[in-house]
Amino acid sequence: MLKWIVVFAAAVLAAFLGVRLALRRQPAGAPPRQDRTARLVRCGMIAAVYVVLCLALQPFSYGAVQVRLAEALCLLPVFGAEYIVGVTLGCLLANALGSTVIDVVFGTLATLLACLVTWRLRSLRVRGLALPAAVPPVVFNALIVGWEISFFFSDTPATLPVTLFNMLTVGIGEVISCGVLGVALVKLIEHNPALRRMFAAGQTHAA
Repeated sequence: MLKWIVVFAAAVLAAFLGVRLALRRQPAGAPPRQDRTARLVRCGMIAAVYVVLCLALQPFSYGAVQVRLAEALCLLPVFGAEYIVGVTLGCLLANALGSTVIDVVFGTLATLLACLVTWRLRSLRVRGLALPAAVPPVVFNALIVGWEISFFFSDTPATLPVTLFNMLTVGIGEVISCGVLGVALVKLIEHNPALRRMFAAGQTHAA
């Protein structure tokens, strides 16, 4: 319990400091080193926020039927490649603290692949919404995590119907987290100058 409290407090502090630093305006013509520092700050901030959301909402973040709200952050790579690292690191830490070694491997792999493909789809929009970017997290998590649950955590044999059912439940949770909340988050950032400056500083992408 004490370990969980310490980790939670550290993550909250890291997120707070990250927000404070990320909100600072970079002067015009800032040297590359400052830009790299800002990206590093954003990366660490997102990793911390991912962990905090998973641990704070732990009953919903793990298991066969889950709606991991932190997965909405998987759409942030549309604003920069640094978020691939931030979200993947956050997922690894959240799984290490709240789940098993198996989930650390397969869950983190699903998130990494999802973020990589989401980044590749960063410029695509459907009626102004980043819907294509929400597809990779849904697909990779449904396939990989759904399979993982069936083979390692199911009380029944990993038959095809059981595996498909687990893939469906994981996929539904990802649709809520990424297809709804994640897409809404991207839309909010794109249309709010302060948030856009914070999350997409130094990045260029099609709005």
